[in-house]
This record gives sequence, C-alpha cells and structure tokens, in this order.
Amino acid sequence: MNISPTEFASLLCSRLCHDLLSPVGALNNGLELLADEHDPEMRARCLELLSESARASANKLKFFRLAFGAAGGFGETVDTREAQAALEGLFGDNHRVKIGWMVEEPVMAKQAIKVLLNLALIGGDALIRGGQLDIGAETTEGMIEIVIRADGPRIVLDPELRGALAGGREETPITPRAAAAYLAHELVVQHGGQLQVSPPDSEVLLFGASFPLG
Repeated sequence: MNISPTEFASLLCSRLCHDLLSPVGALNNGLELLADEHDPEMRARCLELLSESARASANKLKFFRLAFGAAGGFGETVDTREAQAALEGLFGDNHRVKIGWMVEEPVMAKQAIKVLLNLALIGGDALIRGGQLDIGAETTEGMIEIVIRADGPRIVLDPELRGALAGGREETPITPRAAAAYLAHELVVQHGGQLQVSPPDSEVLLFGASFPLG
C-alpha cells in the first residue's frame, strides 16, 4: 500500500490522541469534581484519581514517544531497559496483562526497538480479558530476531490488523487503529526482513520478525 509520510504521521497522531483521550478526560473530570467537593474524604479520593490519571497519561506518552517518535537520543541504538520500562508502564497499571521480558541484549538497534514495541502493543491489546505477554529478542549472526507471544482466555486480532501487519491492501485503507501494525511491517520490510503472524485459529498469538543489522 502506498501512503504518504504526511498521511501516515497523521494516522499515528490520531492513534496517540485516541489513547490519551481517556486518561486526560479523567483528569479534566477530576479537576471539576475537586473544585465543587468540600468533603475531606472525597477530596482525597479525587486527588488519588487525578494521580492515577496523570500517571497513565505520562506512561502512554513515554511509550508512544519511544515506539512512534525519536526517543532514545540521536544514536543508532536504544537501551533495552528503556523499552522494558515503557512496556511495563503501559500495561502495568491495569493488572490484567503480565509482562514476560526475555531480552538479554543491553542495547538494540532503534528500528528493532520500534518493531518490538509496536508488536508488543498489538499483542497486549489483543488480550482483551488479560493474560501473559512475553517479549523476546536476540541478535545472532548479523540478524535481529524478535518474538512476541500473547496467551490469554480470549485473544482478538481482527482482519484489519492482520491486513496491516501484512502491509495493507490497496482496497483497505490503513486506519489510526492499525497504524502501529503497519509501522511494524514497514520497518521490517524496509530493512530486508520478514514479519510473520500465527494463523487465526491458533490458541496463542505469535509475532515473529527478523531482519539484518544495519
């Protein structure tokens, strides 16, 4: 699918704004309640909710900055601990998705970190009733290999996202919801690699990506 950089940037911005709408909206509602509330216990509860919403907003921004933007500095590699912290911040608060981090590399190429985070985002979102999200990556013989495994009581990866992971189709426009999937596919293909997804009837959801260094 041919899509201009400007159009794709707008899709990623739309995805980010959609995901931030809930916690930022909760902040606004909390401030309105706090202004009209005089009971000490209720004011304490409002402040607690405001703190939770602020933390959720910050965690989402940190994740999307690393997954979509230019976080990690101007170098070609990113500290994998930064990626781990971004994932745990994104999924940690809901207590539904448990993160299994199996990345021993201290640093990885920036494009590999972006692929890893975007695939992990899709895998975590697919666990609509919670579950286990395992992330693994290693560098062997000049190749970067990434594996994402999502396992839970119900997994939903609809055809729109599968199509985006396959690069999209001319008759099916990429939507903001599928922007992360399309970004992961493009990063892998642009570096001469392959991206694979487990079939729809699989009991677990698996993503595998491999591409050469450099």
